[in-house]
Amino acid sequence: MRFKLIIAFVEPEQTEMLLKEARKAGASGATVITSARGEGRKEIRGILGLEIASQRDVLLFLVEQSCARQVLERLAEKGEFDESPGTGIALQLDVEDALGVRHQMVDLVRRSELERKGEH
Repeated sequence: MRFKLIIAFVEPEQTEMLLKEARKAGASGATVITSARGEGRKEIRGILGLEIASQRDVLLFLVEQSCARQVLERLAEKGEFDESPGTGIALQLDVEDALGVRHQMVDLVRRSELERKGEH
C-alpha cells in the first residue's frame, strides 16, 4: 500500500470545515498543528509599522495514494485557495514508508475492495 502526505496551511476558522471535507474525499484522519505563522509575498504592516503575521493551522493527512488527489482537490475547492489570495495552500508528498498505520490499513483495504466491486 502506498501513501501520500497532504499538507494544508489554512486559516484557523476554516480548519473544522476542511477536516470534514477531507474525510468526505477519503481521508481517514488528520493531525492539526495550530498557531503556525504564515507570510505571503508581501509583508503586511500595521500600527507603528509593526509586521503583522497571520496565524495558520497546518493540517497533515496521511492518505492512501488512490484518494490523495481527491482530498487535495477538495481542500483547494472548499478552502477557495485559488480564488482568494491568502486563504491557504495544499500540497502532497510521496511517503516512502509509514509505521503506526497498520490499524488503518485494514479499513483502507476493505474500502478499496468495495470500491472495486462498486459497493461504496
